[in-house]
Amino acid sequence: MLCLRSKTEDAWLQRAIANTREILVDHAHCERKAATQALMLLGRFPDASALVDPMLALAREELEHFELVLALLRQRGWTMDSLPPSGYQAQLHAHCRKHMPGKLVDLLLVAALIEARSCERFKLLADHHPDGELRTAFGGLLAAEARHHGLFVRLAGQYDDPVAVRARLDELAHAEVAVLDSLSPMARIHA
Repeated sequence: MLCLRSKTEDAWLQRAIANTREILVDHAHCERKAATQALMLLGRFPDASALVDPMLALAREELEHFELVLALLRQRGWTMDSLPPSGYQAQLHAHCRKHMPGKLVDLLLVAALIEARSCERFKLLADHHPDGELRTAFGGLLAAEARHHGLFVRLAGQYDDPVAVRARLDELAHAEVAVLDSLSPMARIHA
């Protein structure tokens, strides 16, 4: 079960479908950043041994998804270029506690929220996008995002009391709604 505290509005779906290229470019960047984040957690928390195998596997899978999205772009004659950040991830990370063990728990829970929002939005695209190949690709991505969401929540539970983790996840989920509400409408997975 996803931990989100709001549903994506139809306006986002219409904007995403009308700007499919931008959605794909944005998601290629998201997959690359997710792989980097997984490796970054290992570098920042070398003593967090429970992270090693899951984050290595996650980084590999995220890179595979990066390649998949690049292939979808290339098949359509589209190139990957840079996009200005939406601010979603930075604003969510601003809610993370600064000291251990809360810092690690919050980073894992923010990652869970990012994956949950991706899952929710890929479900919408898998159900409604007019391009059948993209519907299939979005369906595969949503399944992975759901798995990743659960992984991050389970890992956070290894570094704090599970009841405290659930309460903190709920706090951060409410903050995520405020972050989304503060962003300008864009054709992005997280905006």
